[in-house]
Amino acid sequence: MFHVAATGQGVGQGSTSLSATLDSVDQQVMGVPVPSVTSDGDQVSFAIPSILGGYTGALTADGQSLRGTWTQAGQARPLVLARVTTAQIWAEQARPQTPRPPFPYRAVDVAYDNPRAPGVRLAGTLTLPAGKGPFPAALLITGSGPQDRDETIDGHKPFLVLADALARRGIAVLRVDDRGVGRSTGDFEAATTPDFATDAAAGVAYLRSRADIDPARIGLIGHSEGGLIAPMVAAHDPAIAWLVLMAGPGVDGEHILLTQKRLIAGATGVGPGGAERLVDMDRREYAIVKEETDAERARARLRILLQGGIIGGDNHVATSEALIEAITKPWYRWFLTHDPAPTLHTLRLPVLALVGSKDLQVSAAENLPALRAALAGDPQAEVRELPGLNHMFQAADTGAPTEYARIPQTIAPLALDLITDWVAAHSGAPKP
Repeated sequence: MFHVAATGQGVGQGSTSLSATLDSVDQQVMGVPVPSVTSDGDQVSFAIPSILGGYTGALTADGQSLRGTWTQAGQARPLVLARVTTAQIWAEQARPQTPRPPFPYRAVDVAYDNPRAPGVRLAGTLTLPAGKGPFPAALLITGSGPQDRDETIDGHKPFLVLADALARRGIAVLRVDDRGVGRSTGDFEAATTPDFATDAAAGVAYLRSRADIDPARIGLIGHSEGGLIAPMVAAHDPAIAWLVLMAGPGVDGEHILLTQKRLIAGATGVGPGGAERLVDMDRREYAIVKEETDAERARARLRILLQGGIIGGDNHVATSEALIEAITKPWYRWFLTHDPAPTLHTLRLPVLALVGSKDLQVSAAENLPALRAALAGDPQAEVRELPGLNHMFQAADTGAPTEYARIPQTIAPLALDLITDWVAAHSGAPKP
């Protein structure tokens, strides 16, 4: 999606200067600067050398769309861009699984401090089943990036759907805005995964402080990065009752990101050669980040790489300050080199680890064997591949992230029922 705005008068009399940014769900980038936007009559062109891409199209007679060609990494594909507003996009998206009242449970707003992070006060929603309790409870842990308590993605609210399903089975559920998101305070951008693990631990402590929660029956459900965080919390807290890892990584962060780039590029039409060139550039960027511990020196080296790097002949890679800023943040530096296996090896509690067969972000082929090996010493661990499901646990065609918004389903019944039944069985919840 291109976001285009008029920035004033151009060099020609009566002409308008345009600026633009690009969001690409396929390639996991948002707000990519478009350094060159040109308009000549009904012809409009966007040049984005930082991703080896660009688009040229002709404006239709009604002025509502562009018909042209998208090029990237030597590949060309026809593409029609339609003029839409954000309101129109969301109005077209049905989300039939989003819970609607009346509800057979209570939902209360809560807030608590993280004693290990001054200035971080976490806000969330606690759903409590009907009755007095004390109830078993689940703490939901979001994936990477700033997430609200429902883990809202493309209009889907998977954590709201999970909370509803579990509360109907007699299990209390705490879901929380990430630090610095929604009603939670703190600096999200300065935090790393271990910092988020302390936020999760604070949530567990809050649940244990309530008389209506059974402190011996509290478990964790983590999605994506949350599936990395949950074992970290459990490894330091032997009283955690169980874990559900939804697309939790089994290999180190660099392997996750490079495989993700390769698979998503392939699913969106970039040929094998173009995909490998993109992966190779990422690998070179990550090498700098890992080698250069000083952030300013790392940024300087990355600028040289991106300004002077030649990929595939004459393709010149331009500076992308947004990219440089992102991959030199503390979170990225930590994630690149972290291997989850040692933590998983220590677990001795019921664990349900799930990966969709069409997950292109945490691939089943790479992560399932690693999860099984790491959890082999835990007789209560179960690792399962869910056929046909993507990273969001939706029934998908290709698994590409661009499909998330187009799929009405938020969580496939295959996954939702499995998780709900498993948690209920390991929490001593009454049968339906």
